[in-house]
Amino acid sequence: MNILLCIILGFIIASTGSISPSFLNLTVVKFSLKSGKKAALFLIGGFATVLFFQANIGAYLASILMKNSSYITLIQQLGTVILFILSANFLRLHFNQNKTTNKIEIKKSKAYLHGLGMSLLNTFAIPFYFTTISFLIGLNYFDYSFYNAFYFSIGSTLGSFTTYSVYAIVANKIEHKLTKVAQKMDLILAVLTGGVAIVNLILLLK
Repeated sequence: MNILLCIILGFIIASTGSISPSFLNLTVVKFSLKSGKKAALFLIGGFATVLFFQANIGAYLASILMKNSSYITLIQQLGTVILFILSANFLRLHFNQNKTTNKIEIKKSKAYLHGLGMSLLNTFAIPFYFTTISFLIGLNYFDYSFYNAFYFSIGSTLGSFTTYSVYAIVANKIEHKLTKVAQKMDLILAVLTGGVAIVNLILLLK
């Protein structure tokens, strides 16, 4: 399979999937507003590091798990529990936060590690790549192999990094318009993660 095609497919899928509101891109906006663009970029670097492996795992699962739905159910169950925990944590942060919008200096290493942690808790990534790659395989646009998955992951990492970086840059340029939103960012994140967790729970109970 063409290397460039694998990279392009990964880039398009990841950048498209990163556009819609999620706790990752909203966290990028929050970091950019409170700590500046550099801290946000290191946060994104943490996201991208984990995402590279998540895309690889998603591709691998797409090649073997289609025959056994019990593993997918287990992943959904674990993901639902994590989402509820995240939602409760964001609510705690919202009610305990300092209402001022002064910038806070955060060390680059700390921002990067925070990005690693947030991305590891992102239960959307692996199912997202599993689903999209399964779709590509069904359309004969993707043939799984170690190297194809590797190049696809490179493209997806670049795509997500690019999209999240746009969020960070735009947040800085229109900071005065996003101040009120930034104050309620944790609440927005809590609602998003909680909403998805409830939907997942309903689907699991059917």
